[in-house]
Amino acid sequence: MRKGNIKPSLSFWKQRTEEDDLPYEEEIIRNPYSVKCWMRYIEFKHNGPKSILNMIYERALKELPGSYKLWYNYLRERRKQVKGKSITEPVYEEVNNCHERALVFMHKMPRIWLDYCQFLVSQCKITRSRRTFDRALRALPVTQHPRIWPLYLRFVRNLPLPETAIRVYRRYLKLSPENAEEYIDYLRSVGRLDEAAVRLAAVVNDESFVSKEGKSNYQLWHELCDLISQNPDKVNSLNVGAIIRGGLTRFTDQLGKLWCSLADYYIRSGHFEKARDVYEEAILTVVTVRDFTQVFDSYAQFEESMIAAKMETTSEMGQDEDDDIDLELRLARFEQLIARRPLLLNSVLLRQNPHNVHEWHKRVKLYEGNPRQIINTYTEAVQTVDPMKSTGKPHSLWVSFAKFYEENEQLDDARTIFEKATKVNYKQVDDLAGVWCEYGEMELRHENYEQALRILRKATAIPSKKAEYFDASEPVQNRVYKSLKVWSMLADLEESLGTFQSTKAVYDRIIDLRIATPQIIINYAMFLEEHNYFEESFKAYERGIALFRWPNVYDIWNTYLTKFIDRYGGKKLERARDLFEQALDGCPAKFAKTIYLLYAKLEEEYGLARHAMAVYERATQAVETEERHHMFNIYIKRAAEIYGVTYTRAIYQKAIEVLPDEHSRDMCLRFADMESKLGEIDRARAIYSYCSQICDPRVTANFWQTWKEFEIRHGNEDTIREMLRIKRSVQATYNTQVNFMSSQMLKATTSSTVSDLAPGQMGVDDMKMLEQKAQQLAAEAEQDKPKPKEKILFVRSDTSRSELAELSKQANPDEIDIDDDDEDGDDDEQGPDEVQLEQKSVPTAVFGGLKDD
Repeated sequence: MRKGNIKPSLSFWKQRTEEDDLPYEEEIIRNPYSVKCWMRYIEFKHNGPKSILNMIYERALKELPGSYKLWYNYLRERRKQVKGKSITEPVYEEVNNCHERALVFMHKMPRIWLDYCQFLVSQCKITRSRRTFDRALRALPVTQHPRIWPLYLRFVRNLPLPETAIRVYRRYLKLSPENAEEYIDYLRSVGRLDEAAVRLAAVVNDESFVSKEGKSNYQLWHELCDLISQNPDKVNSLNVGAIIRGGLTRFTDQLGKLWCSLADYYIRSGHFEKARDVYEEAILTVVTVRDFTQVFDSYAQFEESMIAAKMETTSEMGQDEDDDIDLELRLARFEQLIARRPLLLNSVLLRQNPHNVHEWHKRVKLYEGNPRQIINTYTEAVQTVDPMKSTGKPHSLWVSFAKFYEENEQLDDARTIFEKATKVNYKQVDDLAGVWCEYGEMELRHENYEQALRILRKATAIPSKKAEYFDASEPVQNRVYKSLKVWSMLADLEESLGTFQSTKAVYDRIIDLRIATPQIIINYAMFLEEHNYFEESFKAYERGIALFRWPNVYDIWNTYLTKFIDRYGGKKLERARDLFEQALDGCPAKFAKTIYLLYAKLEEEYGLARHAMAVYERATQAVETEERHHMFNIYIKRAAEIYGVTYTRAIYQKAIEVLPDEHSRDMCLRFADMESKLGEIDRARAIYSYCSQICDPRVTANFWQTWKEFEIRHGNEDTIREMLRIKRSVQATYNTQVNFMSSQMLKATTSSTVSDLAPGQMGVDDMKMLEQKAQQLAAEAEQDKPKPKEKILFVRSDTSRSELAELSKQANPDEIDIDDDDEDGDDDEQGPDEVQLEQKSVPTAVFGGLKDD
């Protein structure tokens, strides 16, 4: 053996074979049909000469021709041996023959077929590769075909001529029709658009087809329309117009793109007039604004492009643009299209909902200046709109139609329209009532007063078949006689044009039909009063009171009582009192104030003062809680004016009892101020002392400042000390309440936190958190609570005495300074907890001495 990279000679390998191969040869002789023995021998010879390795494979396959493992490894080895060599060398053909010999036994193995086909494709043997693919498809079962087809299709797609690929794809789609989109994409890529369109048309017509790309049937339709409309010269096998119109019938919610595709087809085909007809048909049939916008924009762009093309052609030919009639025609057509846009859009909305009253009114405005079109539009509107389905008020179309004739001084035609309008079966009675009222107002505008009265009397006439106002099963013509709108207008006309008896009969009829409102009752009474029928007017009020309940009857009572007092004053006092008592019976607290004040005013002016006071007292209990404070103020003011200020003491006491703390505090201050002005200093001090129990010093500093100023003016050192002691006690009481509430909140928080934890789950951190929170709340409470030392210093320290001395000096500047000797001060040594303040009430012990003997 030579040194270096020179390959060992054949003699060397023969010598090695004789020596090293003996165990393998002996094993093969013993087991010639064992694949493992042959594979071990082949693995041993793997690094040897390829010819010897191939020979061993051939020997093995001669013994075991049906072994897939041996054939697969042998073929792979042979392909590896020729890798990198020129495909013109004969060794390639030897490998092909090996594959052919293998397929004699392995024709049911798809892997062998795939490797062979790939090997042939790599040799650029087109015909042989195609035939081999076909042999594989014939040899393999159908379940194995999906392994062959992807390679086969990739092979034919790379061929220079598409005919082979088309024929292969046709065969493929017979097996897998769901892959038609792949074929269509290939046809479009190679320019076979006619067959692509045919295939795509078959797909969109197949309702069972499911797109693998997730496209909807509409998207496929849209692709088909784009394909056939953009390539009219290449698609000849389909009727483009029929296909797109078929899509228009199927997809009614996406018509804009389909119409544009059909027009685009005719434009690309050079049939411009047909394209214009398509656009006109589209804008007259689409029912959505989106589709209309798409079609109209495409139409306008088409007209612009036509004008631009014409101008370019004219300039190239050197013609004068001003003399070109065709260009002027196109410009005029484009201007007319732009001017028609609002009307066309309105038509779309009306096609969308033909019962849209608002759009019909807009359409009339668009025709402004064209009477014939306006009349035609109104006629079409009233014939089209169904009152039961209408959006808006359908009677407004009839009214506007009649007003149009009226504005053009054609009253007879207007009356004819109104007469027809009164016979329409509207959905609501109010619509028919509006027609009758407009009919009457038209006659009034032209001073046909008798005609107006006759129309409204006809409208309110009782029909042969009566019906309830809200009975929808009956036509509105049988229910309009109960329309208050028509009756109100008739009443106004009767007042202005009719007689007293006819007007009274109208109002009586309204009340008898039980359709009157409080305002109608008041108007009736005022009408009777104007004609000096005062008792009749009062009877009208009473009839209205019998019809209504609170709160609707409030306005009637208020007007009735005012008019009665103005009429009779004190002449019929007992009757007036009966009326007030009747009004107050069941009167809600919200409306009681006005009636009580009116009642009290009656008693003050015409009755007895004590009766007026009794009314005021009743009012303080009957009005709403928010109004009681104001009512007590009025009561006190009137009592002071009538009986004097001393009479108000009992009123003040009662106000303090019943009013809330905020208003009660204000009453106490006013009460104390009154007593001080009367010189009753002790009474005022007792009031301040009583009021202090509802005055927290931290919130109501104004009260304590007022009391302090009072003591400075009228008190002495003892009274000031007593005031300060009470202030301290009250503050301590409120602090105690705060501490109690804080402890309750802490207890609730702790219990809820502990209850949320399961037994054994509360750790040290949770307990520490609770302790910190408890300490924080206790510290806040301690800050609000006065310290014991401060209490002692307040009574005995020099600071307290200096403060008292200063207050005394303010009260009496000439007084001698207080010395520093100790005083008794037994009262001062009482702690705040020893002071027992009573609950908020007016005990006789406090105010007992305030009453006049």
